[in-house]
Amino acid sequence: MAGFWIDAGAFLLRWLHVVAAIAWIGESFYFVALDRGLKAPKRAQPGLAGESWSVHGGGFYHKQKYLPAPAQLPDDLHWSKWKSYTTWLSGFALFSIVYLVSPQVWLVDPRVMALSPTLAVLCALALLLGAWLAYDLVCRAVGFRDRALGALVGVLVLALCLIATHLFAGRAAFLLVGAALATIMSANVFFVIIPGQKRMVAALEKGEPPNPLDGARGKQRSVHNTYFTLPVVFAMLSTHYAAAWSHPHSGLVLALFMAAAAAIRQFFVLWHSGQRAWWLPALGAALLLATFAWLRPMPMPAAQSAHPEAAVPGAGSAAVDAATSLPAATATLRGILAERCGACHAAQPSLLAAPAKGLSFDTDDAIERHAALIHQQAVVLKIMPPGNLTEMTDAERDLVARWFHAR
Repeated sequence: MAGFWIDAGAFLLRWLHVVAAIAWIGESFYFVALDRGLKAPKRAQPGLAGESWSVHGGGFYHKQKYLPAPAQLPDDLHWSKWKSYTTWLSGFALFSIVYLVSPQVWLVDPRVMALSPTLAVLCALALLLGAWLAYDLVCRAVGFRDRALGALVGVLVLALCLIATHLFAGRAAFLLVGAALATIMSANVFFVIIPGQKRMVAALEKGEPPNPLDGARGKQRSVHNTYFTLPVVFAMLSTHYAAAWSHPHSGLVLALFMAAAAAIRQFFVLWHSGQRAWWLPALGAALLLATFAWLRPMPMPAAQSAHPEAAVPGAGSAAVDAATSLPAATATLRGILAERCGACHAAQPSLLAAPAKGLSFDTDDAIERHAALIHQQAVVLKIMPPGNLTEMTDAERDLVARWFHAR
């Protein structure tokens, strides 16, 4: 029952996280489009910096922006903050109960870095905190020299990609880079944007002029957030695309995908201002195609098994080759899967509350139905078992390959 409730809680957190993220991103995209689409007001009013009209939902909307503020504050102000906070809090809670509770399964890959479970958790938390501190320090040091700041933030993102992929298991590394950027985004709201807006409102209520730096800093961080959005979404979804995070140069792969996402986002930002920079989506598409070409699987050499009596560690003396019957080969394979994969893919797994992705390899029928998946994960990508936790040998992977092609 404990495992059931843990899975149920994780599902609800994932649902909340996605819904909150949709709301936050949608609002962010809307305000960027609104701000970039403002036109000079036709009638001058004190503080009126721009306006725009739109039609939606059977009615017409007249939107106005005041800088630094209108002559009189309205009674009700909308604050854009809780969508951000809910997204981060639900995401961190989900990351904690899935990754931080079982670091030996999800965070650690001895082939990448032989971290202890405790050290892996501490490194993951340090990456999130360190990303924000480094980003905030760079922003404060560079100020409003936006081109230089943009270049340095790009270098910081590249560094995050390389650091994470040299410390953690591939899937966790991609997720952590996305989480680090999301932490920066939410921290921008919590530590810079909202406090600055509160100071501006407080000054106006006292009849004092607001500090223009508060508005300028808030605008700068808000612009950064919109460019982080698509890279973060890619990093979160990439956990389902093993070809990317299992690549030997996964850090550079992640950086290329994020660069493509940022270029595509820039196209839409400029679009809202009336510009049509078609070279930006072309650049994004070129980066994506080049990266996919880099990720494509190379032709595998033919399995060499000249001696049917050759032993496979952990699987007895049977081996799969032209002289071995398929039923015997499947029986041998079943033993390997029970020993190397049963901790996660069994009716009652020992490492998880329930079979991972609902898959158990306890019967020949189940093994046959999922043959392509087993071959892809264990042989082509070599990402299973996670972090090679159960120490599957190359000889055993070769046996899986030969069994798959002999079917």
